[in-house]
Amino acid sequence: MTAHPKVVIVGAGIVGCALAEELTARGWTDVTVLDQGPLFATGGSSSHAPGLVFQTNASKTMTEFAHYTVDKYTALTLDGRWCFRQVGGLEVATTPERVEELKRKHGYAAAWGVRAELVDADRCVELHPLLERGQVLAGLHTPDDGLAKSLRAAEAQARLAIGRGARFLGHHAVTGIESSGGRVTAVSTEHGSFPADIVVSCAGFWGPKLGALAGLTVPLVPMAHQYARTTPLAALAGHNSELSEASKPILRHQDRDLYFREHVDRIGIGSYAHRPLPVDLAEVAAPGGPAMPSMLPFTEQDFEPSWLDARTLLPSLSATKVEEGFNGVFSFTADGFPLLGEAPELRGFWVAEAVWVTHSAGVARAMAQWLVDGRAATDLHECDLNRFEQVQLAPDYVHTRSCRNFVEVYDIVHPLQPMEEPRRLRVSPFHTRQRELGAVFLEATGWERPHWFEANAALLAETAEIPGRGAWASRYWSPIAGAEALATRARVALYDMTPLKRLEVSGPGSLHFLQFLTTNQLDKPVGAVTYTLLLDESGGVRSDLTVARLGPDRFQVGANGNLDRDWLIRHLPAGSPVQIRDVTGGTCCVGVWGPLARELVQPLTDADFSHRGFGYFKAKQAYVGNVPVTAMRLSYVGELGWELYTTADAGQRLWDTLWQAGQRLGVVAAGRSAFNSLRLEKGYRSWGTDLTAEHNPYEAGLGFAVRMDKGDFLGRDALVGLSEATAARRLVPLLLDDPHAVVMGKEPVRAEDGASVGYVTSAAFGYTIGRSIAYAWLPAPLTAPGTRVGVEYFGELLPAVVAQEPLFDPGMARIRA
Repeated sequence: MTAHPKVVIVGAGIVGCALAEELTARGWTDVTVLDQGPLFATGGSSSHAPGLVFQTNASKTMTEFAHYTVDKYTALTLDGRWCFRQVGGLEVATTPERVEELKRKHGYAAAWGVRAELVDADRCVELHPLLERGQVLAGLHTPDDGLAKSLRAAEAQARLAIGRGARFLGHHAVTGIESSGGRVTAVSTEHGSFPADIVVSCAGFWGPKLGALAGLTVPLVPMAHQYARTTPLAALAGHNSELSEASKPILRHQDRDLYFREHVDRIGIGSYAHRPLPVDLAEVAAPGGPAMPSMLPFTEQDFEPSWLDARTLLPSLSATKVEEGFNGVFSFTADGFPLLGEAPELRGFWVAEAVWVTHSAGVARAMAQWLVDGRAATDLHECDLNRFEQVQLAPDYVHTRSCRNFVEVYDIVHPLQPMEEPRRLRVSPFHTRQRELGAVFLEATGWERPHWFEANAALLAETAEIPGRGAWASRYWSPIAGAEALATRARVALYDMTPLKRLEVSGPGSLHFLQFLTTNQLDKPVGAVTYTLLLDESGGVRSDLTVARLGPDRFQVGANGNLDRDWLIRHLPAGSPVQIRDVTGGTCCVGVWGPLARELVQPLTDADFSHRGFGYFKAKQAYVGNVPVTAMRLSYVGELGWELYTTADAGQRLWDTLWQAGQRLGVVAAGRSAFNSLRLEKGYRSWGTDLTAEHNPYEAGLGFAVRMDKGDFLGRDALVGLSEATAARRLVPLLLDDPHAVVMGKEPVRAEDGASVGYVTSAAFGYTIGRSIAYAWLPAPLTAPGTRVGVEYFGELLPAVVAQEPLFDPGMARIRA
């Protein structure tokens, strides 16, 4: 590829225009933007978007996207007309539950650096006088939010890109994606072929059709969403001009799935309150015709309940009628996040899909950084196209989950709340036994994962009192989890570790391949297990791995998900004999952990499981009963024990063997809730929650996994001169003063002067130490043990202190017993 590659962007909506501007600003000027419709009202979602931009989101990444979008569009104009009007945002609560939710959202705003304030009902009416005072209990005011004019912002950015050499061509429908040797070479259209080193699909809800031309599944569902405008409203007369359009804050009434904005003297009303309306692309009109393809006929019957709710909140609407309305088409995904990244099997074909106007400029900047610099400054793992497991790409799965995301778009959703359908897609061989024990399952990446077992309720009578917790933290939790954690520390427990991703890396050159991609020394004898990191070129931690050397050229890699598999495959040299296989589905794993773990396992095997015969972070092949296992002596809960792997067909027999032999020792089955508590007591990090590619190993407290003297590895150059001493921020444990206060993660941390200085990542009650734990990112000057801080939780400031880690067994005596 040349220094300035040929880039073809498909789609001249706001995302495609923003990406062209960001790329050309970085010197990539050989950019062609194609669209099947006219420029710039192309017929996609940008053509009808009402443009409300609320920045605050539970996701730090999505908030950063929106924040950049606000900053960029505020500075843009088109022929003297504004592209972003900063009228502010106001979310109102009409129920006590929503009042609490706004407190939680205020915490997100503080954690991610968005200006916001909680306001009472009187202030809400002062900000938006059309509100019915008796309906409103409280509100969240975000003064920097506002309205984006999507078509203006798109054209303004397109003009900037054109000024640097880009070209935009309307009425160029794409008919094919050409490739050679697994790499894209050109885009075919009805008017000819356009050579390309890189193709980026910014086709919006048409993305699945374009992806199919490249052999790629683009897992999104086009959905119709209702928007209506009223007749003129007397109360607005004279307040706005055609140029200004609006002066009051954009308004959200999430208790009724509604949002509102001014259109001069009219009110625009958007509703998510109706049934999901998935759209068949075969029935969507072609662009350029008399009808806007993305604006479907208004279904009045669906809007009737919303119209009543709108008049209840804004009584002056009773003097108006719905003058016009439409069902606008836009994109939903199975998890609510965009789809960004490169196709796994066609190099050079990228997507930036399921992106709303709110996040458009932020996504475009991240994509441009990714393409030009090799990485984005913002962590993108939540949005990466390749994050899904194969079962999550099934059409029914994508459709069902996307429709549910539409229904829940304004709902109060607990961070542990699982989707209800489809379920039981992936179950471990232990699932039947777990159900017999009353397992309470939650779900992740399609796997059913027990969080606690009702069969362990009897343990509560023999343990110290498990502290209660607040209403929010009590959801999807049981004190039984505390009893399971204490039973693990006192005796022995079985943990289902099957859902953790397992990759087999084998073949000549495997060691050299893994050595270059990871930070720790893997050139060890067969039987060694090593904790190591994957870095990007800037030294950011892309993942953490556990690598077991099972043969001279065979390794088992414990990974964090499909993104790790994708990363390894992308870095395989052409023609390499190294093979990478995902063996997760054909295998299973049970963690046997606790001070009596050796007493449980040793009688079941002829292999030597003594401390001297089976050292810490070692692996060996053995039989447990009649079951062949790969045993690894490591523990994520900080106790003596092993991870025992076997094939899926022998999994239930392995569980039964351990369970029956463990009865004399008081063995228990334990779930993820206990697991999370135990791992935080030991300070073990969870990638994607506690750290991401935004952090380097020394900031994250993982410098021990870096061997700068082992030779070259990816990201090494970026770490030269860095150490824990140079870290400007650190991940540290906080202990809350109140043992009944358990937070959930993403809460802001405040210094003694009240300033927001960091945010919580993982949190749990530490049942062994009897304290509530919250890991948090803080500036280095505030990370000394003993430093006092506060964690803001639903509007309450919870006193806490920075602690020395690990919080439990600092001498590692138990795990090395």
